Amino acid sequence: MKLSRIALAGGVAASTVLLIAGPAAAHVSVQPVGEAAKGGYATLNFKVPNERDQASTVKLEVNFPADHPLSSVTPQAVPGWKIKIDKSKLDKPLEVHSRKITEAVSKVTWTAEDSEIAPGFFQQFPVSVGALPEDADQLVFKAIQTYDNKEVVRWIEEPTEGGEEPDSPAPVLKLTAAADDHHGGGAADDAKKADDAKEGDDHKAADTAASTKETSAAASSSSSDTTARTLGIIGIVIGVAGVAFGVLAGRRRSA
Repeated sequence: MKLSRIALAGGVAASTVLLIAGPAAAHVSVQPVGEAAKGGYATLNFKVPNERDQASTVKLEVNFPADHPLSSVTPQAVPGWKIKIDKSKLDKPLEVHSRKITEAVSKVTWTAEDSEIAPGFFQQFPVSVGALPEDADQLVFKAIQTYDNKEVVRWIEEPTEGGEEPDSPAPVLKLTAAADDHHGGGAADDAKKADDAKEGDDHKAADTAASTKETSAAASSSSSDTTARTLGIIGIVIGVAGVAFGVLAGRRRSA
């Protein structure tokens, strides 16, 4: 009986921990696919869990940081969701690939059409972004989640270093160190790798062609030597035969 009470008390305590920890962890978050290196490009997943038992999520708004504007923001299509992209003018234009960018994406909104996030489920919303800033360690994306019962949850509180997690924390993207070329990987690295691979293939092709040429020349030289030797031997045989014929003819005349 005593052991049963202890087990029951332990079960209740564990359930209480799960109930407390569950809602605290169920908030909109952002995670990169791979790394999000400074100065590079990355694909981000905005993960949206449904916290309510009696309502479904039908809308997500993600605000992009104005203090570190991104020159490229491309959402991936999500079946059953309509995407709206808002842009704003930049106070200071960005210099990207030798051209000036005067506006950047300020907000992306996903609205459910033929789909929704039901209770007990989550949905990911992928976005390709870049170039990530080189002078920041993280980016904060303030998000707003709307349910079909008109409830709105604002995930906009910025966490502080060493402080407790806010009740409604904003999604935070941690940036990793830039690559050696200071571009943080991404499309630039892929292009460089492709060029290096092509250059290597060109060198291999040139070496192969030179080797083939040398082999052909050697084969041709060998063939010429063989022909000359054969003709020489034939000439010697014919000469010997001629001499022999002459000797025999002289003997016959003498006789």
